[in-house]
Amino acid sequence: MRHRVYGRHLGRNSAQRKALFRNLVRELYLHERIITTEAKARAIRSDAERLITKAKRGVGAEGSRVHAQRQVVAYLNDKTVAKKVFDVFAPRYAARNGGYTRMIKLGKRQGDAADMVILELVDGQVA
Repeated sequence: MRHRVYGRHLGRNSAQRKALFRNLVRELYLHERIITTEAKARAIRSDAERLITKAKRGVGAEGSRVHAQRQVVAYLNDKTVAKKVFDVFAPRYAARNGGYTRMIKLGKRQGDAADMVILELVDGQVA
């Protein structure tokens, strides 16, 4: 039974799952598009959007920017990616009230028939 069980475990313990989510979100911000399984994409989508929303709030007032930057850096463990979130994504999505990501289904993976998707940031300049 799944009563009162929150979140997606993805067959990992909490430390492995936390590291997986951080790495996937970091890669999404670096490349603006990743190919992953649908379960992993659904699991990280809210985290990725929440960090952009924090960055948008931090851009407004100077005092809260430091706090927001520290929160984003603490999640991503990478100052350069956090800087990109504040300098590129926060201004890009200033007029948008959420929904910063899009999932495009690719079909099933050859080896294990896992549902694969492209998770990308909307309005991005992906080559």
